[in-house]
Amino acid sequence: MSQHGMRTVCQVPQPHAGTTDEAPAPARAKYRRVMTDDTATVTNNPERKRYEIRLDGELAGFADYILSNDLITFTHTEIDPAFEGKGLGSTLVREALDDVRAAGDRKVLPLCPFVKSWLQRHHDYADLTYGA
Repeated sequence: MSQHGMRTVCQVPQPHAGTTDEAPAPARAKYRRVMTDDTATVTNNPERKRYEIRLDGELAGFADYILSNDLITFTHTEIDPAFEGKGLGSTLVREALDDVRAAGDRKVLPLCPFVKSWLQRHHDYADLTYGA
């Protein structure tokens, strides 16, 4: 369990605060809606450097990222155990990658094992992967 009370899907060490090689988040609304269906909503939260998925308004999980000039590096994904088995991890990753594709300015570096395995199973997203 993480400090957020969620099950850790993957964990990659985060850089020390104050590193200077990170590009600023794109100028976007504080919370930008990426996708909504009947009950699930995926948003990009650039202030927290993560995509979040909510189910019926409750935070169900998130995918942390680090931005650089040409890359978005997904480092960590968590889904709350109360929401497991609903496909929310896959929905979160798909919608985050769709948002990256729509922005068109970065490639994806999947350090998070969950994001990496998702990309390996979904070949239609291979063009987003750094080094592909």
